[in-house]
Formats: sequence, structure tokens, C-alpha cells
Amino acid sequence: MKTSVQGYPRIGRNREWKRLLESYWSGELSEASFEQEMKKVRINRLKDLQESGLDLIPVGDFSLYDHMLDTAVMFGMVPERYKGPAKNSLETYFAMARGSQSAPACEMTKWFNTNYHYIVPEVESGWVPEIVENKPLTAFKEAEEALGIKGKPVLTGPYTFIKLAKGLEEEELEGFVMVLVSLYAKIIAELHEAGAPLIQMDEPALVLTMTEAEMTIVEKTYARLAELVPDAPLLLQTYFDSVSFPERVFSLPVDGIGLDLVHDNGRNRQALQENRGRKKRLALGVIDGRNIWKSDLEAVRRRFPEMLELAADVILQPSCSLLHVPVSLASETDMEASRKKGLAFAEEKLGELALLQQGPDAPDWNEHQQELAEFYEAHRQADEERSVPHAGRAVPYAERKQLHQEKWQLPLLPTTTIGSFPQSADVRRTRSAYRRGEVSEAAYSSFIREKIEHWIQLQEDIGLDVFVHGEFERNDMVEFFGERLDGFLATQNGWVQSYGSRCVKPPVIFEEIRWEKPMTVEETTYAQSLTDKPLKGMLTGPVTIINWSFIRDDLPKETMAAQTARALQKEIRALEEGGIDMIQVDEPALREGLPLKEEDQAAYLDWAVNAFRLTAEEADAKTQIHTHMCYSSFEDMIDAIDAMDADVISIETSRSHGELIHAFETNTYGKGIGLGVYDIHSPRIPEASDMADMIRRALRVLSPEQFWINPDCGLKTRTEQETVDALKNMKKAAEEVRSGQ
Repeated sequence: MKTSVQGYPRIGRNREWKRLLESYWSGELSEASFEQEMKKVRINRLKDLQESGLDLIPVGDFSLYDHMLDTAVMFGMVPERYKGPAKNSLETYFAMARGSQSAPACEMTKWFNTNYHYIVPEVESGWVPEIVENKPLTAFKEAEEALGIKGKPVLTGPYTFIKLAKGLEEEELEGFVMVLVSLYAKIIAELHEAGAPLIQMDEPALVLTMTEAEMTIVEKTYARLAELVPDAPLLLQTYFDSVSFPERVFSLPVDGIGLDLVHDNGRNRQALQENRGRKKRLALGVIDGRNIWKSDLEAVRRRFPEMLELAADVILQPSCSLLHVPVSLASETDMEASRKKGLAFAEEKLGELALLQQGPDAPDWNEHQQELAEFYEAHRQADEERSVPHAGRAVPYAERKQLHQEKWQLPLLPTTTIGSFPQSADVRRTRSAYRRGEVSEAAYSSFIREKIEHWIQLQEDIGLDVFVHGEFERNDMVEFFGERLDGFLATQNGWVQSYGSRCVKPPVIFEEIRWEKPMTVEETTYAQSLTDKPLKGMLTGPVTIINWSFIRDDLPKETMAAQTARALQKEIRALEEGGIDMIQVDEPALREGLPLKEEDQAAYLDWAVNAFRLTAEEADAKTQIHTHMCYSSFEDMIDAIDAMDADVISIETSRSHGELIHAFETNTYGKGIGLGVYDIHSPRIPEASDMADMIRRALRVLSPEQFWINPDCGLKTRTEQETVDALKNMKKAAEEVRSGQ
């Protein structure tokens, strides 16, 4: 019995990775210095894995931005708009991820149902695949030369890579996968020749609902690989749910299969029992790779006899890559000891794997189990039993719309932003000093008010129609509420990668979620006092708070979402009492939480939509409720979006170049809607003419009376100059379209 992990956090114990990236992007670091310092981060990461005693250490899972982008560049899949003399230059690589002034970034979307984002590969006409660099081999050799590690190379598998790419028709999928197979075979052959003991082929797309034709493509792919590299030890790795067509997956000509036994709803385990005659090496995901709770090792070990009977050989591992959890509990020096006893970050999960391998006689086994028992005793009391009724606003949308028109008399195509404005270095520095007790509450409040005043004036100067206060007091849209609602725990250093260099620090849900006192009223009402324009109160919705937190493992998500919705109800009431009657309840994570199996999706949407409706249920009819969603494909969710009954919804669309508009050509949507007209994740300043074209295209299928104009997402990560220039162009685009130009 061996131990391994599918991947490990890239960011470093103190986010060294993030700081190096941003220093390089800002020009503070030369390319040579950047490469040199980033190598140190990689090697230190490998040392941690080596010192944990892990048997099979992953190599090649590290990335400067994203593993799907790495794979695209490795095969020369560089869109024409980025091409220069060097196909694999850092400049090209980061331009694809972030955009440049001359070329918009590649589309970015959520990695399955996680809060990690990947860069979507683009298949352009005329693309001829080639191996620009065998990146996994480079990583393998680096680990061997630096530390003597013969690692387990990690590759994104050919089916998943092409399945998640854009620019292909369904009937072209097989052809492109099979074209890539010969290149994968060369990469695998070189890894095998170099001495790789096992080669991990990540194929998470096998857990999606698949068609017969798609499964046939997978079979042809791995049959061809078996012909080309018959002796290479391949591990077909899946995660996030159960595999589709399990009997056919278990029959694939690979050395082993990696399965998620935590988030599979029991289906992978059942499939193993039904296919017990096909013994292979099994890499079993027995501890949760997506959450931060300590594992009950006794419960896991009770299943060992059954697992060993089903496999020719067993590798113990997490349910998925540890990319999705923080690095180490060692940094949580201020956390209450009784709470800490129930947690396990990435480093601690390595320790759990070692204990499982050693068994109950291991020196630390009893201590681990005792700490878990003490944690349950202290923090797992039963919540108050409350049913979740079907919720909704008493006054229908048509009547609310009339009330809103009479109240605000907004122009056609009203302009607004999504919520946050740039959080400059002085904002972050002052907030950190305030948290450390170096800045008084009065001084901090005064500083925040100055920022609000500055940006209210800028919005006046630009001429926006609906304002926001800018969220300068907020570190993160979920963490902020997690720090103010009862039932949450905030960590000191619990960072995980979200996209690119952006890291988030998800709060931990420990106990029943309750509203204690107003959280957003002070800053919002102050901002409204500075302008006669309507100003939106900004809340994060219940489903996003749940999906972007580390949730309890002893309660259904539906229950936690309803608890959060009831708490937010009270915050809406407090805002209304403060004179705020335009309130945005952001739900950017509602789509990403959708189960991967189609059969499980209706139940999720039912409780998720109901949680949003419960949040807004007691809002006054004169209060206009907005919501915002981003980073996802919504074409299959129009009915659910309509059922949310928000007065106005804004949706990210610019990176997908308006493809969502097609959904409204075949689906009727009658409420207010804004399709983001420019990409805030890129430093590129959009031209007014480009945004005007996007607006006109949207108005072919949506009415001017319902359409709003806004950026894709919040502007927190942009500079002030980038933001002002882009918003001026957005306002100009709105005026052009209004005037019929």
C-alpha cells in the first residue's frame, strides 16, 4: 500500500508564488530573476512532499498560472492574436491568461464545480498540434536533479483537455483527441524512458454526464495509447464525482484507475464492488481533498479489507488535488486550540495519509483520533431544527418594476458597476495595520470614508446612473461576511488559489449561522448621503457564501444556505431602514455549485434558487433587488435564473465574446439584465466602439427597456486609471447606443 497526492498547493506557505508573479508583472523583477526565484518555490514545495514520507510525489502539477494553459502552450495551441517570434515566451503565456492592450485574454471559467478557474484552450482553424516543450519531463528532471525524487508526472489527459476546449463542434471532438494522442504518446514515452514510476493522466471529464459516443472516444484514445506506449505505467485519474460508464472505465488498458470515494455519492464504491473481477491498481481518494476537516481514520480504515480485496494494488490519496485547500495549519497561531483540533490543511492531510498507511499502531494515531473526538464534543452540537419553506416575494415582478420606474426614472440602458473599486496598496496596507491594532477604529473609519468620497465623486464625473460605495472596507466578498456572521471562523493564512495570482481565504463554517448586527449599513448609508443618484447596497448571497466557504461536513448544504439566507434577510431590512432601496445580492457561485451529474442538478437548483428567494422574501416591493453571476456558462440555467425573481441580474459575458446572448435567442427573459461589456480581469482598456458593438448585439434579443450596462465583475484588482478610463469608455458606448449612432 502506497501513498500519493494528485497535486499540491502552488502558492507557497506565505504566498511567495503570488508575490513573485505580481512583481514580475509590474516590472519589478526581470524574467531571469523571476525564473530563479520561482524555481526555489517549486523546490521548497517538493521538499515538503518528500519530508512527509509520501511514496509517489507529483511533479508537473505546479504552474505559473494554470495547468490547462500550460497544456495548451505545450501543444502550440496559441491563438493567432498572441503569436510572436517565440511560441512559448512568458510574455505570450501571460498575455493569453491576462490579455494585453492589443489582444483580449482567453476565456476563463470554473474548473468543474470548484472555485478554481482555468484558462479555456482555443482551437483555431489551421492549428497544427506540436510539442513545443515536454513540460512534464522538465519538471520530472528538475525534481530528480534537485532532490533525487523520481516523481509521478501529472498530465491533463487528452480527452479532458479537448473536451474543455472551445472552438470545436461536437463531431470534431474525436478527431482532435486522436490527433493529440500521438503527441501524448511521445511525451509519455520520454517520461517512461526517464524512469517515471507512474504517470498520472488527469481525466476529470469522465465524471461528467457522458454520451455513448464520448465514452467510445475515451476507449479509442487509451487503446491507441496502449498501442504506442504499451509498457508505460498510466494511472487514469478522476475526481470530484463518480465516473460515468464505470464498467467500461475499469476495462481501459491502463495500469490503474484513480477514484474519488468522498464526493461520489457512494457510486464509485458501488461500481468497484460490481467490477471486482477486473482487478487493477486503484488510487483511492479516501480523505477529503476539498475541505479542511480532520479525517476519522478509524472510519476510513474500516473499509480497507474491502478495498484491498477489490484491487491488485492500492494507493491511498485525497479525493482530489490538494490545490483546493490551504497549505498548513502551522500558520494559524491565533486559532483557538479546541477548533484547531478538528482541522487538516494540505500538510496535515499528508500526515493523515501516513497514519493510514502505518495503521493504528502508529505513534500519533490515538492522539489524532482523540483530538477529533474532543472537537466533536466542543463544536458539533445539534443546530436548532428549522424547515426550509418555499420562499418568494409577495408582490410580482411586473408590479415591482412599475414602482421602481416611478421612483428612479432611470434612462434607457442605465450604467452601473458590479460593486468593488480598486483596492490600492494604501487600502490593503491600512486594513492590515488596522487588523494588527496599529490604526485606531476612528482613524480607519475616516480613511474608508475618504475612499468612498473620492469614488463617489469619480462616479459623478464619469456620469454613471447607479452608484456603489466601492467596498473598501472589505477584504473578500465572502470572508467579509464570514467575519461578521455568527457561526463562522476566519483563518489567518488559509489562502487558496482562485485564478492566476488571486488567492482567497475562505471562511470556515463551524456552527449555526446567525445575524448579530448590521454589517454593511454604515458605509453604504454614508455613501448614499454624498449623492442624489441611487446607490446599491452590496451583499454576498447565501449560495455563494456556502460554495466559497469550507462548509460543515455534518449538515446538508441546503440547511446552511437557508441559515445564511435568514441572516441576510435581517441585513436587507437594516439597509432598508437606513434608506437604501436598491440592494444587490451577489451569487457568482450559484452556477459553479451545480452538481456534475445531470441527475443531481434539479435538486440542487431547487434549494439554491429557494435560498436566494428566501433572502429577498421580506424586502419591500419598492426595493429593487439585483444579483450578479460570473465566470460560468448559464445557457442551461435560464429557467433557474428567472425563478430567482431578481429585479435585475448582471452576468459575466465578455470573455466568452457574447456567446451567452445566443441563449436569449431561444429563451424568453423579461426581467432587468446586464451582460458584462468588458473584461475586468485584464489590464486592457476596452474601446468604446467594441463595447457599443457588444451592446447592440445584445439588443437584438433583449429589449432596451430591460438592458443594463456594466462591466463583467467588480473592479477590485484594477488600478484607478484603468478603471476610470474603462468606465468613461463604457459610458461613451452607452451614449452612442442611446443616440442611435
